[in-house]
Amino acid sequence: MNGSNTLLNANFGEPLAARLRPETIDEIVGQTHLLGPGRILRRIIEQDAVSSMIFWGPPGVGKTTLAHVIANQTKAKFINFSAVTSGIKEIRTVMQQADENRLFGEKTIVFVDEIHRFNKAQQDAFLPFVEKGSIILIGATTENPSFEVNGALLSRCKVFVLKALGETELVSLLKRAISSPKGFGNQNIVISDDVIRMIAVFANGDARTALSTLEMAVLNGAYEDGVTTVTVDTVEQCTSKKSLLYDKNGEEHFNLISALHKSMRNSDPDAAVYWLARMLEAGEDPLYVARRLTRFASEDVGLADPKALELAVAAYQACHFIGMPECTVHLTQAVVYLSLAPKSNALYMAYEHAKVDAQKQLAEPVPLHIRNGVTKLMQQLGYGKGYQYAHDTKDKLTDMRCLPDSLLGTVYYEPTEQGLEARFKERLEQIKAWKAEHE
Repeated sequence: MNGSNTLLNANFGEPLAARLRPETIDEIVGQTHLLGPGRILRRIIEQDAVSSMIFWGPPGVGKTTLAHVIANQTKAKFINFSAVTSGIKEIRTVMQQADENRLFGEKTIVFVDEIHRFNKAQQDAFLPFVEKGSIILIGATTENPSFEVNGALLSRCKVFVLKALGETELVSLLKRAISSPKGFGNQNIVISDDVIRMIAVFANGDARTALSTLEMAVLNGAYEDGVTTVTVDTVEQCTSKKSLLYDKNGEEHFNLISALHKSMRNSDPDAAVYWLARMLEAGEDPLYVARRLTRFASEDVGLADPKALELAVAAYQACHFIGMPECTVHLTQAVVYLSLAPKSNALYMAYEHAKVDAQKQLAEPVPLHIRNGVTKLMQQLGYGKGYQYAHDTKDKLTDMRCLPDSLLGTVYYEPTEQGLEARFKERLEQIKAWKAEHE
C-alpha cells in the first residue's frame, strides 16, 4: 500500500504549488533583493503605487505569485490575461472597459503571463491604453524583454529581474509545504533533511518543480499505519531520466565493448583487434563501435594526441559511407591507432569534477562582466561592464576572472605530461604565471 491513498482521502483538488501560493509579501520565498525590508518593489506594493512593470526571470521563481500578491493588496480592479488564449479582440474589449472605469476613478491592473508569446500586433493593442493611463500593465516573461517586448511598450514599463531560488530557499519552501495545513501538515510525513535537500537540488532554482517533485514523492511514498515515508529511492524514482541502453545480445554485448575499451586503454593492439573482430563478426553495428571509439579518443587519449579524435570521427564517417564488411579495416585502423596513442584522462577528469560542482550549484549566475550587454536594458543592468577583450592586449591575456565568485581558484583541467599534452601543460603554466603576476 503506498501513500497515494492519503492524498485521495485528503480530497485536495489543487496541485501542491497552487495550494501553497503566497497571499502576502511575507509569505514569498526568495527575491529579497526586490522584496526585502525597504526594497523598492516591496514599497511599491505596500503603498499601492503600482505602475506598469515587467517581471523577467526563469520559470518557477514567483512572477505569477507576485502578480497575485499585488492583486490581493491593491485597490485596483485586477484582470488576468493569458498570452496563449487571448486575441486582439479580447484585449480591446477589456481595454475599452478599463477606459470607462477610469472615468469613475477606478484603476485597472492587467496581468499578462508569458507576455513574450504575444505578437507585435497584440502588444501594440495595449500601448495606447498604457500611455494614457487607462491600465497598469504587469507582464511576466522568461525571455529577455529587450528582444521579446516592443520597444515602445518596454520604455513605459519598469523591468524587475527575478532570480532563481537558492538551495536554502527551496529547502525552506519544502519544509513549509510539509508542515503547513495547506500542504501536508495534516498528514504524518517522514522525510529526512537529506531527502528534502535532494529535491531542492533537483529543482534547480524552480519552486514549482520543487513542490511538484515533493508532491509526487509523497504520492509514491511507503504508507503504513497512517505514516508516509519518503526515501532517497522514492525521490530517485520520481526524478529518474534514465534511458534504456541499446542491447543487441544481452550482457555479452556490454562485456565485449568493455573488453575492447580496456584493451585499447592498456595499449594492447592485438587484444583490441581481437575484441573488435568478435563484435563485428557477431553482427554488431559498426556505427555503434565507431561511436564508442570517438568517446575513447577524448576520454582516454585527449590532448595527449588531439589527432586521435579526428581519426575516430573519420572512421565513423567511413563506416557510414561503405558499411560492412568493407569498413572493418577502417575500424581496425582506428583501434590500433588509439591503442598505441599516448594516454591521458585529464579531459574526462576535468569534466567529472566540473559536473559535480555544476550539479551542486546549478543556479550560480554568470558574472555580469562576461555577459553580453547587447541592449540598453542589459547595459543598465551591468551586463558586460568591466569586460576585458584579450585581443586588445600585447600578450592576448587579461587578469579577468570568469568563474563565479564561489568557485574562484578551482582547478578542473590538470594536464599530464603524456604525448603532446606536455606542451599544453607548459602553455597552461605560462598562462597561470602571467595571471598571477598581473593580478
